[in-house]
Amino acid sequence: QPLVSSSKWLQVYGLKRNKLSLSQILSQIGFQHRKDYVTTLGKLVASRYADGLFPQYERAQDGSVYNLTAKKELILHFVDCLMGAIELYKQRIEWLTSESRQIFGVIQEQCIVIVLDFGTAVPAEFDLCRDALSMVLVEQVTQIAKFNLIRAAQDLMKWQQKSTPVSKHTVKSAVTWLWKLDHMTAASHTSSAEALLEAMSDEAVSS
Repeated sequence: QPLVSSSKWLQVYGLKRNKLSLSQILSQIGFQHRKDYVTTLGKLVASRYADGLFPQYERAQDGSVYNLTAKKELILHFVDCLMGAIELYKQRIEWLTSESRQIFGVIQEQCIVIVLDFGTAVPAEFDLCRDALSMVLVEQVTQIAKFNLIRAAQDLMKWQQKSTPVSKHTVKSAVTWLWKLDHMTAASHTSSAEALLEAMSDEAVSS
């Protein structure tokens, strides 16, 4: 799936966009039971002509009442549409909470620098971190334009001097570089900040 934010995804697949929100459905299967203020009479006048003629639905949000006039076929059509929307939402949630996205979210920038700060991770944790980073490189970075890796250390370590165009070769090279890193490396109390400043100094990086 393309790396789009949930807000952009909802602009295409959301209930409102597809006229499936509650208020939109109600307006297509009935009409609102009005109680309006008539200025000339100086009082509220209820439209009683629909009382008892139609099934009614009261919205819990605002207490408005709708007279339902649609035939069964139209209501079943909306049921099918809503069931389809629920299935689509489930798929989206499963995708958002799987693989690299459950750790890194959905990368939306076209140029990124990933700063690696392994701190005092034990060897098993170090390998888990590298597994996760390899996953995000293969699954998400392959869909953007440029990237780089910087390891926070006393002597800063960079995969490339500046962000590099994405290709199968560069992603494979970055994964190889990642797995050749030593577990332990000298660090200082300013290593993390220096690595972040170095990442932000790359003019191609948007954020």
